[in-house]
Amino acid sequence: MPKPKLIRITTVPISLVKLLEGQLAFMQKYYEVIAVSAEKERLEAYGKEEGVRVFSLELTRKITPIKDIVAVFKLYRFLKKEKPLIVHTHTPKAGIVGMMAAWLAGVPNRLHTIAGLPLMETTGKKRKLLDFVERLTYKFATNVYPNSKGLYDFIINENLAKSEKLKIIGQGSSNGIDTEYFNPTLFNSKRNILRQNLNISNDNFVFVFVGRLVGDKGINELCAAFSNLIVDLGMQKLKLLLVGPQESQLDPLKKETLKTIENNPNIIMVGYQQDVRPYFAAADALAFPSYREGFPNVVMQAGAMGLPSIVTDINGCNEIIIHRVNGLIIPIKNSEALAKAMRLLIEDVNLYQHLKGNARAQITNRYEQQQVWDALFEEYQSLLKQKSRK
Repeated sequence: MPKPKLIRITTVPISLVKLLEGQLAFMQKYYEVIAVSAEKERLEAYGKEEGVRVFSLELTRKITPIKDIVAVFKLYRFLKKEKPLIVHTHTPKAGIVGMMAAWLAGVPNRLHTIAGLPLMETTGKKRKLLDFVERLTYKFATNVYPNSKGLYDFIINENLAKSEKLKIIGQGSSNGIDTEYFNPTLFNSKRNILRQNLNISNDNFVFVFVGRLVGDKGINELCAAFSNLIVDLGMQKLKLLLVGPQESQLDPLKKETLKTIENNPNIIMVGYQQDVRPYFAAADALAFPSYREGFPNVVMQAGAMGLPSIVTDINGCNEIIIHRVNGLIIPIKNSEALAKAMRLLIEDVNLYQHLKGNARAQITNRYEQQQVWDALFEEYQSLLKQKSRK
Protein backbone atom coordinates (compact mmCIF):
# COMPACT_ATOMS: atom_id res chain seq x y z
CA MET A 1 0.00 0.00 0.00
CA PRO A 2 1.51 3.37 -1.02
CA LYS A 3 2.31 5.88 1.70
CA PRO A 4 0.11 9.00 1.87
CA LYS A 5 1.67 12.07 0.31
CA LEU A 6 2.79 14.97 2.50
CA ILE A 7 3.94 18.23 0.91
CA ARG A 8 5.93 20.75 2.99
CA ILE A 9 6.42 24.26 1.61
CA THR A 10 8.69 27.17 2.59
CA THR A 11 9.54 30.32 0.68
CA VAL A 12 13.29 29.62 0.47
CA PRO A 13 15.30 26.43 1.17
CA ILE A 14 17.25 27.99 4.03
CA SER A 15 13.99 27.87 6.00
CA LEU A 16 13.73 24.13 5.37
CA VAL A 17 17.30 23.75 6.59
CA LYS A 18 17.11 26.01 9.64
CA LEU A 19 13.47 25.58 10.70
CA LEU A 20 12.91 21.91 9.87
CA GLU A 21 16.30 20.20 9.78
CA GLY A 22 15.89 16.43 10.02
CA GLN A 23 12.11 16.59 10.33
CA LEU A 24 11.26 15.74 6.72
CA ALA A 25 13.62 12.76 6.79
CA PHE A 26 11.78 11.52 9.89
CA MET A 27 8.37 11.99 8.25
CA GLN A 28 9.60 10.17 5.13
CA LYS A 29 9.41 6.93 7.15
CA TYR A 30 5.62 7.26 7.26
CA TYR A 31 4.72 9.48 4.29
CA GLU A 32 5.90 10.19 0.77
CA VAL A 33 7.32 13.62 1.49
CA ILE A 34 7.84 16.34 -1.12
CA ALA A 35 9.64 19.58 -0.26
CA VAL A 36 8.60 22.69 -2.20
CA SER A 37 10.59 25.92 -2.20
CA ALA A 38 12.50 28.40 -4.40
CA GLU A 39 16.19 28.32 -5.44
CA LYS A 40 16.23 25.06 -7.39
CA GLU A 41 19.88 24.05 -6.91
CA ARG A 42 19.85 24.65 -3.17
CA LEU A 43 16.49 22.90 -2.86
CA GLU A 44 17.77 19.85 -4.74
CA ALA A 45 20.80 19.67 -2.44
CA TYR A 46 18.46 19.77 0.55
CA GLY A 47 16.31 17.02 -0.96
CA LYS A 48 19.34 14.74 -1.29
CA GLU A 49 20.37 15.41 2.31
CA GLU A 50 16.90 14.62 3.66
CA GLY A 51 16.10 11.84 1.21
CA VAL A 52 12.90 13.46 -0.07
CA ARG A 53 11.52 14.54 -3.45
CA VAL A 54 11.53 18.25 -4.28
CA PHE A 55 9.59 20.64 -6.49
CA SER A 56 11.01 24.06 -7.32
CA LEU A 57 8.64 27.04 -7.16
CA GLU A 58 9.59 30.66 -7.81
CA LEU A 59 8.90 32.49 -4.57
CA THR A 60 10.40 35.61 -2.99
CA ARG A 61 10.16 37.11 0.49
CA LYS A 62 9.18 40.47 -1.04
CA ILE A 63 5.69 41.62 -2.03
CA THR A 64 5.42 40.50 -5.69
CA PRO A 65 1.71 40.00 -6.54
CA ILE A 66 2.09 38.99 -10.21
CA LYS A 67 4.86 36.47 -9.53
CA ASP A 68 2.84 35.11 -6.60
CA ILE A 69 -0.27 34.54 -8.74
CA VAL A 70 1.88 32.69 -11.28
CA ALA A 71 3.31 30.60 -8.43
CA VAL A 72 -0.21 29.77 -7.15
CA PHE A 73 -1.30 28.32 -10.48
CA LYS A 74 1.97 26.44 -11.02
CA LEU A 75 1.60 24.90 -7.57
CA TYR A 76 -2.11 24.22 -8.16
CA ARG A 77 -1.26 22.13 -11.25
CA PHE A 78 1.40 20.25 -9.32
CA LEU A 79 -0.98 19.49 -6.45
CA LYS A 80 -3.74 18.30 -8.81
CA LYS A 81 -1.21 15.89 -10.31
CA GLU A 82 0.25 14.63 -7.01
CA LYS A 83 -3.02 14.50 -4.98
CA PRO A 84 -1.45 14.86 -1.52
CA LEU A 85 -3.52 14.29 1.62
CA ILE A 86 -1.60 16.98 3.52
CA VAL A 87 -0.05 20.27 2.44
CA HIS A 88 1.83 21.97 5.28
CA THR A 89 3.29 25.46 4.79
CA HIS A 90 5.75 27.59 6.74
CA THR A 91 6.72 31.28 6.37
CA PRO A 92 4.26 34.01 5.25
CA LYS A 93 4.75 33.96 1.46
CA ALA A 94 4.71 30.16 1.25
CA GLY A 95 1.63 30.27 3.46
CA ILE A 96 -0.58 32.37 1.21
CA VAL A 97 0.65 30.75 -2.03
CA GLY A 98 0.55 27.22 -0.64
CA MET A 99 -2.79 27.46 1.15
CA MET A 100 -4.53 29.13 -1.80
CA ALA A 101 -3.20 26.55 -4.27
CA ALA A 102 -4.07 23.66 -1.92
CA TRP A 103 -7.61 25.02 -1.46
CA LEU A 104 -8.07 25.35 -5.22
CA ALA A 105 -6.75 21.81 -5.69
CA GLY A 106 -9.11 20.40 -3.06
CA VAL A 107 -6.39 19.10 -0.71
CA PRO A 108 -8.28 17.84 2.37
CA ASN A 109 -5.71 18.82 5.04
CA ARG A 110 -4.27 22.31 4.55
CA LEU A 111 -1.95 23.15 7.44
CA HIS A 112 0.00 26.33 8.12
CA THR A 113 2.57 26.86 10.86
CA ILE A 114 3.26 30.37 12.12
CA ALA A 115 6.81 30.87 13.39
CA GLY A 116 6.79 34.67 13.31
CA LEU A 117 4.76 37.54 11.92
CA PRO A 118 6.52 40.41 10.08
CA LEU A 119 3.32 42.45 10.40
CA MET A 120 3.99 42.84 14.14
CA GLU A 121 6.64 45.46 13.32
CA THR A 122 4.74 47.08 10.44
CA THR A 123 2.39 50.08 10.35
CA GLY A 124 0.18 51.98 7.92
CA LYS A 125 -0.92 50.62 4.54
CA LYS A 126 1.66 47.84 4.57
CA ARG A 127 0.30 46.59 7.90
CA LYS A 128 -3.24 46.53 6.50
CA LEU A 129 -2.02 44.56 3.48
CA LEU A 130 -0.15 42.04 5.63
CA ASP A 131 -3.16 41.66 7.94
CA PHE A 132 -5.33 40.91 4.92
CA VAL A 133 -2.87 38.34 3.56
CA GLU A 134 -2.62 36.57 6.95
CA ARG A 135 -6.41 36.40 7.33
CA LEU A 136 -6.69 35.04 3.81
CA THR A 137 -4.03 32.42 4.50
CA TYR A 138 -5.87 31.23 7.60
CA LYS A 139 -9.19 31.12 5.74
CA PHE A 140 -7.72 28.82 3.08
CA ALA A 141 -6.13 26.63 5.78
CA THR A 142 -8.02 23.91 7.61
CA ASN A 143 -5.64 24.07 10.60
CA VAL A 144 -3.28 26.78 11.83
CA TYR A 145 -0.39 26.13 14.21
CA PRO A 146 1.21 29.07 16.02
CA ASN A 147 4.47 27.75 17.44
CA SER A 148 4.24 29.75 20.66
CA LYS A 149 1.59 30.83 23.16
CA GLY A 150 2.44 34.47 22.47
CA LEU A 151 1.68 34.08 18.76
CA TYR A 152 -1.54 32.20 19.58
CA ASP A 153 -2.69 35.08 21.81
CA PHE A 154 -1.68 37.70 19.24
CA ILE A 155 -3.70 36.00 16.49
CA ILE A 156 -6.77 35.82 18.72
CA ASN A 157 -6.41 39.41 19.97
CA GLU A 158 -6.00 40.74 16.41
CA ASN A 159 -8.95 38.63 15.22
CA LEU A 160 -6.86 37.05 12.48
CA ALA A 161 -8.37 33.59 12.94
CA LYS A 162 -10.92 31.80 15.11
CA SER A 163 -9.67 29.79 18.07
CA GLU A 164 -11.12 26.51 16.76
CA LYS A 165 -8.60 26.60 13.88
CA LEU A 166 -5.62 27.19 16.15
CA LYS A 167 -3.45 24.71 18.03
CA ILE A 168 0.05 24.69 19.53
CA ILE A 169 1.93 21.44 18.88
CA GLY A 170 3.54 20.10 22.06
CA GLN A 171 5.26 22.77 24.18
CA GLY A 172 5.80 25.02 21.17
CA SER A 173 8.61 25.27 18.57
CA SER A 174 8.47 24.12 14.95
CA ASN A 175 11.27 21.59 15.23
CA GLY A 176 12.60 21.40 18.77
CA ILE A 177 16.30 20.93 19.44
CA ASP A 178 18.58 17.96 18.91
CA THR A 179 20.18 18.20 22.34
CA GLU A 180 22.79 15.56 21.53
CA TYR A 181 23.98 17.67 18.61
CA PHE A 182 23.82 20.90 20.61
CA ASN A 183 25.78 19.48 23.53
CA PRO A 184 28.51 21.54 25.24
CA THR A 185 30.47 18.44 26.27
CA LEU A 186 31.41 17.92 22.61
CA PHE A 187 33.43 21.15 22.77
CA ASN A 188 34.80 21.20 26.33
CA SER A 189 38.35 20.41 25.22
CA LYS A 190 38.16 22.78 22.23
CA ARG A 191 36.93 26.00 23.87
CA ASN A 192 40.39 27.58 24.28
CA ILE A 193 41.37 26.70 20.71
CA LEU A 194 38.10 28.11 19.37
CA ARG A 195 38.76 31.35 21.23
CA GLN A 196 42.33 31.57 19.99
CA ASN A 197 41.11 31.19 16.41
CA LEU A 198 38.85 34.21 16.97
CA ASN A 199 41.59 36.19 18.72
CA ILE A 200 39.71 35.99 22.02
CA SER A 201 41.62 35.55 25.29
CA ASN A 202 40.65 32.94 27.84
CA ASP A 203 39.75 35.63 30.39
CA ASN A 204 37.44 37.56 28.02
CA PHE A 205 33.69 37.59 28.74
CA VAL A 206 32.01 36.94 25.38
CA PHE A 207 28.45 37.75 24.39
CA VAL A 208 27.27 36.06 21.21
CA PHE A 209 24.43 36.92 18.85
CA VAL A 210 23.37 34.36 16.23
CA GLY A 211 20.92 35.33 13.48
CA ARG A 212 20.36 37.81 10.68
CA LEU A 213 22.17 41.11 11.30
CA VAL A 214 19.15 43.33 10.71
CA GLY A 215 17.26 46.04 12.52
CA ASP A 216 14.37 43.97 13.84
CA LYS A 217 16.76 41.53 15.51
CA GLY A 218 17.84 44.37 17.81
CA ILE A 219 21.37 44.69 16.41
CA ASN A 220 21.30 48.50 16.60
CA GLU A 221 20.45 48.32 20.32
CA LEU A 222 22.95 45.52 20.92
CA CYS A 223 25.88 47.39 19.40
CA ALA A 224 24.92 50.59 21.25
CA ALA A 225 24.62 48.74 24.56
CA PHE A 226 27.93 46.96 24.06
CA SER A 227 29.75 50.19 23.16
CA ASN A 228 28.35 51.98 26.20
CA LEU A 229 29.26 49.05 28.42
CA ILE A 230 32.89 49.23 27.34
CA VAL A 231 32.98 52.97 27.99
CA ASP A 232 31.35 52.61 31.45
CA LEU A 233 33.45 49.68 32.61
CA GLY A 234 36.62 50.45 30.75
CA MET A 235 36.75 46.81 29.82
CA GLN A 236 38.89 45.62 26.96
CA LYS A 237 38.26 42.05 28.09
CA LEU A 238 34.68 42.18 26.83
CA LYS A 239 33.84 40.80 23.38
CA LEU A 240 30.73 40.71 21.18
CA LEU A 241 30.57 37.91 18.62
CA LEU A 242 28.12 38.45 15.74
CA VAL A 243 27.29 35.27 13.81
CA GLY A 244 25.01 35.68 10.81
CA PRO A 245 24.45 37.35 7.45
CA GLN A 246 23.54 40.96 6.78
CA GLU A 247 20.34 41.59 4.82
CA SER A 248 20.80 45.22 3.87
CA GLN A 249 18.10 45.14 1.20
CA LEU A 250 15.32 44.00 3.52
CA ASP A 251 16.12 45.60 6.87
CA PRO A 252 19.38 47.58 6.88
CA LEU A 253 21.24 48.51 10.04
CA LYS A 254 21.76 52.16 10.98
CA LYS A 255 24.89 53.81 9.59
CA GLU A 256 26.22 54.42 13.09
CA THR A 257 25.78 50.73 13.90
CA LEU A 258 27.73 49.67 10.82
CA LYS A 259 30.45 52.17 11.76
CA THR A 260 30.56 50.77 15.30
CA ILE A 261 30.91 47.20 14.04
CA GLU A 262 33.67 48.23 11.66
CA ASN A 263 35.66 50.37 14.11
CA ASN A 264 35.26 48.54 17.43
CA PRO A 265 37.97 45.87 17.74
CA ASN A 266 35.98 44.13 20.50
CA ILE A 267 33.14 43.35 18.05
CA ILE A 268 33.88 40.27 15.96
CA MET A 269 31.68 39.59 12.93
CA VAL A 270 32.07 36.17 11.28
CA GLY A 271 29.15 36.14 8.84
CA TYR A 272 26.86 33.19 8.12
CA GLN A 273 28.04 29.88 9.56
CA GLN A 274 26.63 26.47 8.69
CA ASP A 275 27.58 25.11 12.14
CA VAL A 276 27.02 27.63 14.93
CA ARG A 277 27.99 25.32 17.81
CA PRO A 278 31.67 26.37 17.96
CA TYR A 279 30.59 29.98 18.43
CA PHE A 280 28.25 29.11 21.27
CA ALA A 281 31.08 27.04 22.78
CA ALA A 282 33.44 30.03 22.58
CA ALA A 283 30.91 32.37 24.24
CA ASP A 284 29.68 32.96 27.79
CA ALA A 285 26.14 34.22 27.15
CA LEU A 286 23.66 34.86 24.35
CA ALA A 287 22.40 38.40 23.75
CA PHE A 288 19.24 38.26 21.64
CA PRO A 289 17.31 41.57 21.73
CA SER A 290 14.91 40.76 18.88
CA TYR A 291 11.74 42.78 18.20
CA ARG A 292 9.62 39.81 17.15
CA GLU A 293 9.91 36.04 16.99
CA GLY A 294 7.85 32.93 16.69
CA PHE A 295 9.75 30.40 18.75
CA PRO A 296 13.44 31.21 18.21
CA ASN A 297 15.73 28.25 17.57
CA VAL A 298 18.76 30.33 18.53
CA VAL A 299 17.60 30.73 22.13
CA MET A 300 16.95 26.99 22.42
CA GLN A 301 20.31 26.19 20.82
CA ALA A 302 22.17 28.50 23.20
CA GLY A 303 20.39 26.96 26.18
CA ALA A 304 21.18 23.44 25.01
CA MET A 305 24.83 24.52 24.75
CA GLY A 306 24.69 25.65 28.39
CA LEU A 307 24.53 29.40 27.83
CA PRO A 308 22.28 31.77 29.76
CA SER A 309 20.43 34.23 27.52
CA ILE A 310 19.39 37.86 27.60
CA VAL A 311 16.18 38.16 25.56
CA THR A 312 13.47 40.72 25.00
CA ASP A 313 9.99 40.33 26.46
CA ILE A 314 8.39 39.00 23.29
CA ASN A 315 6.53 35.80 22.50
CA GLY A 316 8.68 32.71 22.16
CA CYS A 317 11.65 34.27 23.94
CA ASN A 318 9.66 34.81 27.14
CA GLU A 319 8.47 31.21 26.99
CA ILE A 320 11.89 29.60 26.56
CA ILE A 321 13.57 31.91 29.08
CA ILE A 322 12.34 32.16 32.66
CA HIS A 323 13.61 35.39 34.22
CA ARG A 324 16.48 34.75 36.63
CA VAL A 325 16.16 30.99 36.14
CA ASN A 326 17.94 30.39 32.81
CA GLY A 327 18.36 33.95 31.62
CA LEU A 328 17.21 37.55 31.85
CA ILE A 329 14.22 39.18 30.14
CA ILE A 330 14.40 42.87 29.22
CA PRO A 331 12.06 45.40 27.57
CA ILE A 332 12.04 45.55 23.78
CA LYS A 333 14.04 48.25 21.91
CA ASN A 334 15.84 49.39 25.09
CA SER A 335 19.62 49.58 24.79
CA GLU A 336 19.97 50.87 28.38
CA ALA A 337 18.12 47.87 29.82
CA LEU A 338 20.20 45.59 27.61
CA ALA A 339 23.47 47.14 28.80
CA LYS A 340 22.30 46.80 32.43
CA ALA A 341 21.50 43.10 31.92
CA MET A 342 24.83 42.46 30.20
CA ARG A 343 26.65 44.20 33.06
CA LEU A 344 24.73 42.12 35.60
CA LEU A 345 25.91 38.86 34.03
CA ILE A 346 29.51 40.07 34.06
CA GLU A 347 29.55 41.38 37.63
CA ASP A 348 27.20 39.06 39.52
CA VAL A 349 29.13 35.80 39.35
CA ASN A 350 26.67 33.90 41.56
CA LEU A 351 23.70 34.89 39.37
CA TYR A 352 25.62 34.01 36.21
CA GLN A 353 26.54 30.57 37.52
CA HIS A 354 22.92 29.98 38.64
CA LEU A 355 21.56 30.83 35.17
CA LYS A 356 24.26 28.81 33.43
CA GLY A 357 23.58 25.81 35.65
CA ASN A 358 19.90 25.79 34.66
CA ALA A 359 20.29 26.60 30.96
CA ARG A 360 20.60 23.15 29.41
CA ALA A 361 18.06 21.37 31.62
CA GLN A 362 15.38 23.94 30.75
CA ILE A 363 15.75 22.92 27.09
CA THR A 364 16.20 19.15 27.40
CA ASN A 365 13.16 18.89 29.67
CA ARG A 366 10.82 20.81 27.37
CA TYR A 367 12.04 21.00 23.77
CA GLU A 368 13.83 17.78 22.85
CA GLN A 369 13.50 17.45 19.07
CA GLN A 370 12.08 13.93 18.99
CA GLN A 371 9.23 15.00 21.26
CA VAL A 372 8.25 17.75 18.80
CA TRP A 373 8.45 15.40 15.80
CA ASP A 374 6.36 12.76 17.56
CA ALA A 375 3.72 15.33 18.53
CA LEU A 376 3.45 16.57 14.92
CA PHE A 377 3.29 13.00 13.58
CA GLU A 378 0.44 12.26 15.99
CA GLU A 379 -1.35 15.38 14.76
CA TYR A 380 -1.01 14.26 11.13
CA GLN A 381 -2.32 10.79 11.97
CA SER A 382 -5.25 12.21 13.91
CA LEU A 383 -6.24 14.49 11.01
CA LEU A 384 -6.09 11.65 8.49
CA LYS A 385 -8.24 9.43 10.73
CA GLN A 386 -10.82 12.21 11.13
CA LYS A 387 -11.04 12.71 7.36
CA SER A 388 -11.31 8.94 6.71
CA ARG A 389 -14.36 8.73 8.99
CA LYS A 390 -16.23 11.37 6.99
